[in-house]
Amino acid sequence: MRPITYSRAADAAGAITTVSADPTSDFLAGGTTEIDLLRQNVLTPRRLVDINDLPLTGVDEAPDGGVRIGALARMSEVAASPLVRERFPAVSQALEAGASPQLRHMASMGGNLLQRVRCPYYRDAVSPCNRREPGTGCSALEGFSRGHAVLGTSEHCIATHPSDVAVALAALDARVHTSSGRGEQAYSIDDFFLTPGHTPHREHPLEHGELITAIEVPSAPVARRSVYLKVRDRESYEFALVSAAGALSLVDGTIADVRLALGGVGTKPWRADRAEGVLLGATAGRDSFAEAAHVEMAGARTTTHNAFKVELAQRVIVRVLETLTANGSSS
Repeated sequence: MRPITYSRAADAAGAITTVSADPTSDFLAGGTTEIDLLRQNVLTPRRLVDINDLPLTGVDEAPDGGVRIGALARMSEVAASPLVRERFPAVSQALEAGASPQLRHMASMGGNLLQRVRCPYYRDAVSPCNRREPGTGCSALEGFSRGHAVLGTSEHCIATHPSDVAVALAALDARVHTSSGRGEQAYSIDDFFLTPGHTPHREHPLEHGELITAIEVPSAPVARRSVYLKVRDRESYEFALVSAAGALSLVDGTIADVRLALGGVGTKPWRADRAEGVLLGATAGRDSFAEAAHVEMAGARTTTHNAFKVELAQRVIVRVLETLTANGSSS
């Protein structure tokens, strides 16, 4: 059994200093994923710094009419927030679809963004895995890969990013605020998540000891009618095969603004830029929706087990867009 030192941080500066000084240390928030990985010997920190006493739990209106969500706000609290439900319904829907009630009461928003991939080869601590042990190989490439990614993959990793709410945040141009020894930083949500490339073990641009403090979702009229759709093997707690977050506004039947992001298919929350390019200025309808979905998924790289995700993702994109137009998303 490995000994682990535990301490409880009284303030953010102290937590950052403690973790930054020790490369074998890590922050502990809700712990809903980290504790599992400790038990499986996938993560092996020698020190855990509990940050749950830090004042990072607010869900507050931002000056621009958006929302600023503290990194330690629990998923259930954010999902239930009237501010979030009214102005960013896709965020609430993604949170409620993302975990069991028990996990939502424990899991923090910052921790959700940092959760590790659900690839079984990463989590068994024995199979070769470039994310867990760089240079050892990717077992999923020749193994069972039904749940793996088809977008943003590389020859070194095809693991899918697991977060639901990160997909909604990607569609709505969220920003992630952090604090570290170099001061305050803000990352666009797209820059916050990295594709595997040649360095799959590096999932974020954060330095060791850099602490997420808040997630900011900017005000956008189109976001008030946003939706999140998740397709999974079972209706109860399960990870997405394919999911999509979308928002859309129409002017005289023409798409004036559109936001779209995908989950379950990418190595990161996947902003569907190509689909948005097709849709913007197009006449709303099944033909334009299907074309946009086809264009977005044209670059997919599949395996024998996950090739079905290409068609499924296209169907999900069309369904989300049809749902939005049926809801009367006009400006």
